[in-house]
Amino acid sequence: MWDALVDVAKKAHTAGLGEGAVPRPLIMPLVRGELIGMIWVRPLKVGQDALTGIAELSNIAAAARADEVVLAWETHDVATACELPIVGPAPCLNMVLSTRDGHVLHQFPYNEQLLSRSSDGWASVATDWSPAPAPQTGGELVPPIQAAVDYSFTPIELDHPDPFGVTVVLMEEDGYRVRLTEAFDR
Repeated sequence: MWDALVDVAKKAHTAGLGEGAVPRPLIMPLVRGELIGMIWVRPLKVGQDALTGIAELSNIAAAARADEVVLAWETHDVATACELPIVGPAPCLNMVLSTRDGHVLHQFPYNEQLLSRSSDGWASVATDWSPAPAPQTGGELVPPIQAAVDYSFTPIELDHPDPFGVTVVLMEEDGYRVRLTEAFDR
């Protein structure tokens, strides 16, 4: 499953950059090894809103009582949005596999090759993936990603007959892009 998730994330990242946009941070919660879906962060404002919006990716994992989560983000993009220093390689697709017992950080650095630039300044780039460093058990995570990891395993207590369903609806209303797998679709 891990290799499939890495492959999907790398392909989506490459496609997004080719279209002139860095893909938004993404969470992929799993229950007993089964993927719940993919949830992309809502549109963010620089600063506190970005910190909060990324941390809130955890809501759907917590509502589903996920036992594993995978988060994916781009180093420079999250640092810029959250007004944080750049930690680790950049540009780099980062993926963290987390359980209640800990996490492993995987980094996939790449070089960007300019394909084209639009008249309004948007750049379309291709990725040239570099060799990945060894996975880091307990590797340092930027604050909003660490918060998303931590809160993913803190159960959400909602007085509602379907806490998962209502969480999905509320997140969609807030602008998160939610794509559930067939097994978890409402």
